[in-house]
Amino acid sequence: MINDFQELTLEEIENGIRLEDNGNRYVCNICRAVFERGEIFQIGERFFDVEKAARLHVKNEHGGMLEILTSYEKKHTGLTEHQRKLLLMLADGLTDSEIATLTKTSAATVRHQRFTFREKARQAKLYLAVYELAMAGKEKTSTRPDKNEDLIEVHEGAKMVDERYMITKAEEEEIISNMFSSLVPLRLKNLSPKEKKKIVILRKIASQFEPGRKYSEKEINDILRDIYDDFATVRRYLIEYGFMDRTRDCALYWLNDDVPVSCRL
Repeated sequence: MINDFQELTLEEIENGIRLEDNGNRYVCNICRAVFERGEIFQIGERFFDVEKAARLHVKNEHGGMLEILTSYEKKHTGLTEHQRKLLLMLADGLTDSEIATLTKTSAATVRHQRFTFREKARQAKLYLAVYELAMAGKEKTSTRPDKNEDLIEVHEGAKMVDERYMITKAEEEEIISNMFSSLVPLRLKNLSPKEKKKIVILRKIASQFEPGRKYSEKEINDILRDIYDDFATVRRYLIEYGFMDRTRDCALYWLNDDVPVSCRL
């Protein structure tokens, strides 16, 4: 879902659903469940129209969007663990004094944090409005919009998001062209120590795995061995950079969600 945020409105993020197919269906942002307009949905002993059913699905199946959004790491939300817990307590309707008792602080400290939250929200709304107006103006006035200037998406499992990910689509294509001797089948010339090149290389290699599938270590090794001789190093980097995850005993490996589709083409 993280990589979908740029394409979603604030309301769609908050509700956890979005309209697709010219408004003919609602889609859950979390699990991609589809609710076609015109259908009636039975939930328990009651029947609901499509929008209500989609909203109830998010609440019943995923626990609600507040829980989901606050579960994301600080690199995505900007929230510390303390701030996350405080917001959840505020959502539960606890008073400043009650929160202060639970967090072993003072009511004045909690009140100050509430003030900070409010001011950040106000600034964020203005920033978003300014950014969207600026981007809309850029597209409208640009006579030759160059999609190659677009930055690549940051994969959801990225452990640290910094300047290493400031890579344009054009740079990505150039790195892939230079670092791989073949794309079909995929064959890597060498594993560059430069961070930007390494990220592009790993993105491309990760695209060879199927989302949602669990792989044994042998299956991982067999796939990576055909791509690069030092497959053990590539396997380790895929884990370290968050493109893949594994069980503690290394028995099973899987692709982290939301490796950009563009990278699979």
